[in-house]
Amino acid sequence: MRRLLRKVLTIDTMNANIKKVEYAVRGPIVQRAVQIEKELKEGVKKPFNEVIKANIGDAHAMGQRPVTFFRQVLALCSYPELLDDDKFPEDTKYRAQRILKACGGSSIGAYTASQGIECVRQDVSRYIERRDGGVPCDPDNIYLTTGASDGIVTMLKLLTAGEGRTRTGVMIPIPQYPLYSAAIAELGAVQLNYYLDEDKCWGLDISELQRSLQAASKHCNPRVLCIINPGNPTGQVQSRERIEDVIRFAAKERLFLMADEVYQDNVYAEGCKFYSFKKVLYEMGPEYFNTVELASFHSTSKCYMGECGMRGGYMEVINMDSEVKAQLTKLVSVRLCPPVPGQALMALVTNSPQPGEPSHAQFLKERTATLGDLAQKAKLTEEILNTVPGIRCNPVQGAMYSFPQITLPERAIREAKEKGQAPDMFYCMKLLEETGICLVPGSGFGQKEGTYHFRMTILPPADKLKILLSKVKEFHQRFTKCYS
Repeated sequence: MRRLLRKVLTIDTMNANIKKVEYAVRGPIVQRAVQIEKELKEGVKKPFNEVIKANIGDAHAMGQRPVTFFRQVLALCSYPELLDDDKFPEDTKYRAQRILKACGGSSIGAYTASQGIECVRQDVSRYIERRDGGVPCDPDNIYLTTGASDGIVTMLKLLTAGEGRTRTGVMIPIPQYPLYSAAIAELGAVQLNYYLDEDKCWGLDISELQRSLQAASKHCNPRVLCIINPGNPTGQVQSRERIEDVIRFAAKERLFLMADEVYQDNVYAEGCKFYSFKKVLYEMGPEYFNTVELASFHSTSKCYMGECGMRGGYMEVINMDSEVKAQLTKLVSVRLCPPVPGQALMALVTNSPQPGEPSHAQFLKERTATLGDLAQKAKLTEEILNTVPGIRCNPVQGAMYSFPQITLPERAIREAKEKGQAPDMFYCMKLLEETGICLVPGSGFGQKEGTYHFRMTILPPADKLKILLSKVKEFHQRFTKCYS
């Protein structure tokens, strides 16, 4: 018999950094939820009829309707013969023709420039200028990306360098979106946690940034400060004053700022307003605007669009060294170009129908309805969760999630640890098995020692969201009684 050869790629010989990567929003809970869905289809009896996934911000999967204008233009781009169809408004045809004209062979099936289609980058540039009240934006500083995630990982690749005590340290908020910890682990950078203040509606305290930086300076080289605004998973919206404080801190400590602003239209709470880091930076004057290095990110996946599968996004870089910028352009050229439908969609998000155009009234109606619906569900989620003894939920000021703290009985905590599980993972797995509700344990996002949370989206339709919240309430009371 032929001797069995050991495989070249084994768990021992693979990239060790990959084994450190974790991504909670698609982790064990979600994998079990998929198995349960299969079991239900096969006729296995459960105490519920369906799995309700509230684990990820996937708006269309949760029932949100696509924006008509976006889908009409994308249909025209995909099948240009429809340009002769009278059912499509003229403004949709104009935008489709403009995008197609910028594509090789007038087809969105062609590669584009690696930085993105030039006219789309111009649209993004003008959008940023309008958003920020006239702050200048150079299209050459815009890079179209495969969702915001692609841009974030690309920037972290550029910033990661050194060995041992000179290795790049990346400051991230805790709780955080697991993309950051996963990318940092994969790249072999050093994760530096700074904790948001749950008692102050997940506020950011500059003294906490200072504590994190000083502690890290003993074992790595802190070079990057990441901010998520509005917050994921915590739903807070940063005030202008706090953004100014962060910029001064970054300038003083010579940190590269990364501003994740993908939820910029998702602001619900009274008195809250979205301010871009770029706008605040510019208005702080040349001392800051000409020196602080900043990359900011946006996406077509969130806000009112919810077009997660299209993978559209952009990043804008400010004050980047010209030689580094050339390296960035080289790096993005390796992946040829972002998906062209995603680029086209970003063109539509940043160049939406204007007053007087045929599609404007319907577009505005759909956009307003979606954002209004999310605002109502944000309030509903907070109110219902706060009626449950042992659950405390901060106001959902923005974004698409609540991140309530849960009080767990000591016996449940002991049993979870005996099973080798984080206590909130144990809780969420029980919730899934008994109710069919799929949430993500707070341990997947990071949390202060001794506290427990879960993250849930506010995206399900209102009627289904009420059922979900009612089931969570009943389960928590039952769980607490069982383990007390």
